[in-house]
Amino acid sequence: MSRPGLLGAGSTIRTRIALVYGGVFLVLGAVLLLVVNLLVRAGTDADADAIVARADDVAVVEAYRIGDDVSRAAGEQMLMWSCMALLVIACGAVVVGWWTAGRVLRPVHEMTARARSLSGLDERLAVRGPDDELKELGDTIDALLGRLETAFDSQRRFIANASHELRTPLATQRAAIQIGLDEDCEVRQVLLDANRRSERLIDGLLLLARSERGLAEREDVRLGDVVAEEYVHACVAGDGGVVRGSRVLLAHLVRNLVANAVAYNVPGGDVDVRVEDGVLTVVNTGPVVAEGDVDGLFEPFRRGEGRDRMGPGAGLGLSIVRSIAVAHGGAVRAVARGEGEGGGLVVTVTLPVTVTPAAGS
Repeated sequence: MSRPGLLGAGSTIRTRIALVYGGVFLVLGAVLLLVVNLLVRAGTDADADAIVARADDVAVVEAYRIGDDVSRAAGEQMLMWSCMALLVIACGAVVVGWWTAGRVLRPVHEMTARARSLSGLDERLAVRGPDDELKELGDTIDALLGRLETAFDSQRRFIANASHELRTPLATQRAAIQIGLDEDCEVRQVLLDANRRSERLIDGLLLLARSERGLAEREDVRLGDVVAEEYVHACVAGDGGVVRGSRVLLAHLVRNLVANAVAYNVPGGDVDVRVEDGVLTVVNTGPVVAEGDVDGLFEPFRRGEGRDRMGPGAGLGLSIVRSIAVAHGGAVRAVARGEGEGGGLVVTVTLPVTVTPAAGS
């Protein structure tokens, strides 16, 4: 069976390497022959001139001149045969270069064949051998496959969780309908709450998808104004910084952060919202969150303690916050507060700010 790598792009690379070997050998050999012949000819001419200058006999001079002619002819013959030998050896260098290139590219062909045979993202090339550039390439490809596997697993979990979340309110509605609408007014309320929850869930999914697509249009947004509109008790320093992005999405970011801080609070708890120079900080009291569980709160459909599965939230709040922050070139970080501090979280969103527009602009 033919090897596509040797007949396609791999053959071209191998040919180039072989030609480079042969070309370099030919150039260096030609320079060497030229230098040697010039030095030999210069030395021979100098010696002959010195002998002729010291000789008194005409016959001796004539003999040396004849010998010089013979030496020149021999030099020309040597140069000619040296050039021919150089060409032959250069061809041999091309052959050796072809063989060497094949040896060097063999691991690449093996990695290509291995990559073609992979049937899933859970498999790896697992290149073995010395710690060189080829092994580094194989390890890089394995790392890329690992990241892709993680991304696809995350998407699969997202779809599975979304399906579960969408089926739950629908099952509730079906059960309520089976009981009957005319027997109890509370049934209608259950259906209404389930429908509203479905709407919030769908709106959250659409907003999450929109923010993950990136920003099609951008404008200068005073972050302090957005925060003040969404939470009147916020502490705003100056204009809070001017962010280049979407005012609508930034409003959703603040709204979700504040709603999350209020929902996961304790009765009579506090919510503190501060913004300065593109840094938005939301602090709340609430249940103590383990440090190992903080990062998981940014995953879709992850809820904190104290929230019923059929509560008003869908577990998308912090996921939407992170997605919007990343779409604006920013980042979000959460730190759990200890029991002595009142519990809860400190969530910090850092957004890149632009030069503040002139007043009245």
